Amino acid sequence: MRAIWTGAITFGLVNVPVKVYSATEDHDISLHQVHDKDGGRIKYQRRCEICGKIVSYDHIDKAYDDGDKTVVITDEDIKSLPEEKSREIEVVEFVPSDQLDPIMFDRSYFLEPDSKSPKAYMLLRKTLQQTDRTAIVHFALRQKTRLGALRVHDEVLLLQSLLWDDEVRVAKFPALDAPPRVSAKELEMSMALVKSFESDFDPSTFSDDYQAELRTLIEAKLKQGAALDTDATFGEVEGEKSGDVLDLMEALKRSVDKSRAGKKAPAPKKKATAVSRKPARKKASA
Repeated sequence: MRAIWTGAITFGLVNVPVKVYSATEDHDISLHQVHDKDGGRIKYQRRCEICGKIVSYDHIDKAYDDGDKTVVITDEDIKSLPEEKSREIEVVEFVPSDQLDPIMFDRSYFLEPDSKSPKAYMLLRKTLQQTDRTAIVHFALRQKTRLGALRVHDEVLLLQSLLWDDEVRVAKFPALDAPPRVSAKELEMSMALVKSFESDFDPSTFSDDYQAELRTLIEAKLKQGAALDTDATFGEVEGEKSGDVLDLMEALKRSVDKSRAGKKAPAPKKKATAVSRKPARKKASA
């Protein structure tokens, strides 16, 4: 694992240097899209809806749309905001662990002691274990201030980012306003069914069957030779470097220009453009 950043847990006069690591990873197989006819890669373009041009990242700003108006936020606007670069995981309070609703948990991070003597780290870990408390902390990650829960996981300290209170929706369903009556007998039978399924949770006994089958399918296709050369899937257009994207309007424009060049007496440019666009559009719609 590689540390995402280093900092320190602080509470009172206590300072615990730590390294922060992502605690989870995605095991899904990454897939991309291709044309079913020839296996060519499908690409997406950043196209302006006003001028129709493809826009590079250095000419893209962010914007907020409230439904009626759009406010453009430039890079300079973003830089004017107070950027959070603190390397401290500041403890603001210690709360009973059972008061944290799991719905608030977001991302998880392992904390490793980052000092020659990990005594302060061990002391904090043991204190949280003995008191059955979770530390509520403020910390900064990727320039944003976040709320977090610091608790013990196995033998290490675990930092979990928490959703802010207004990010958790309130569930209100009309069907539950006047719930149907549940009889004592129905409840007893339901509880008996639950009891028949009782067990201790062991996550290692569960596996992602879909991803396993997908991997088996991919390996079988590779063995059968049902695969394409990866470089060939990017294709190559005459006059373009491999991987460049040629859209429909550009292709039509080039066809028209080529047709004009083949004529001995081409019409004036303005008139030719007006005449040649009509058949090009008909061909595209067909």
